[in-house]
Amino acid sequence: MPPHLLPHGVFDTAPVPVAIVMRTFEPGGTEHQMIELIRRLDPSRWRVHVACFRAEGGWFGRVAESAASVTEFPVRSFRRAATLDQYRAFARWCHERRIAIVQSTELPSNLFALPAAALARVPVRIGSRREITAGKTVAQLVLQRAAYACATKVVANSQAVASQLRRERVPARKIAVVPNGIDVGRFQPQPPKPALRTVIVVANLRPEKRHEVLIDAAPDILHRFPDARFEIVGDGPERTQLERHAATRGVSRAFEFVGHQGDVPRRLADADIFVLPSRSEGFPNAVLEAMAAGLPVVASDLEALREVIEDQRTGVLIPSGDPRALAAAVCDLMADVIRARQIGERASAAVRARFSFDRMVADFESLYLRELSRHRLIAATHPHLAAS
Repeated sequence: MPPHLLPHGVFDTAPVPVAIVMRTFEPGGTEHQMIELIRRLDPSRWRVHVACFRAEGGWFGRVAESAASVTEFPVRSFRRAATLDQYRAFARWCHERRIAIVQSTELPSNLFALPAAALARVPVRIGSRREITAGKTVAQLVLQRAAYACATKVVANSQAVASQLRRERVPARKIAVVPNGIDVGRFQPQPPKPALRTVIVVANLRPEKRHEVLIDAAPDILHRFPDARFEIVGDGPERTQLERHAATRGVSRAFEFVGHQGDVPRRLADADIFVLPSRSEGFPNAVLEAMAAGLPVVASDLEALREVIEDQRTGVLIPSGDPRALAAAVCDLMADVIRARQIGERASAAVRARFSFDRMVADFESLYLRELSRHRLIAATHPHLAAS
């Protein structure tokens, strides 16, 4: 009998021990989602232990004040023989804490935690997928697929990502979808404005975000609205090239590259229209935040964005990579302030109803309880299950 189980085969009524595994606590999209999960899980149901590769980063304090424990497993490279010692150490750690659920959060923690949790015979092992394939090599995806074989469930943050998992031959029975959440209280719609001229993009400056499509659309927008301005929030390897492209297109005067900013709610409040011209999205957190702030959004017509935006009602979807379509959509919103405001109002209401952190956490708690019940680790009459 695995050491996690009581003699009668189920967990007792004390909080169930859960381990959430992360690399570090540096600010980032995945880190934000998982740290909010750690902070908001009901302590009467779950005793949350956190494992990490390095106990460092600007958000470490948020975790330390919420988790039952934070333990470092210093994995530097999966090519080092010493990493095998960390696999064994993590398995012992799970055994000692009677961990019932291990949840990994992105590729490196999938590769580490899922096989080690299987070695420890942790009954519920939840992998994670939060993007399509962006930034991942074929070798990384192959290794991740092998790690998923050790999972009892793999959580995708959108139906688009779930579809990608199925294309990679992850069995459909293993896949669950829990969309991202946002702190909707941080994003408040602003009073109506007489004119809409400031276009904002909040995204890392990486190739898949296709900022150059907005730069190519800018001449048409500026021809019709010469006082239009474009604010690019975010940083990354494409910044220099994008700044040069704006100069080549003769629109540098209208663009401001402001880098990474910690005051995104204020930036959105000061803007008028949000644009995301990506060619690939797993789940568009930045779009949710813009919608919560009441901005009309123009975005690429991708599967993940169709899950969030109802075209022409809560946003505008355009063909990916089409600067003329992007320019036309932005100009239409600038020319019709009432329509733009109505789209923004409907978008804000939709996000507040569907994508709050409270909803995300409730979905994870329901998943945990279903998995424990499915593995007969809590009774169907368990009070926590009945309350879910």
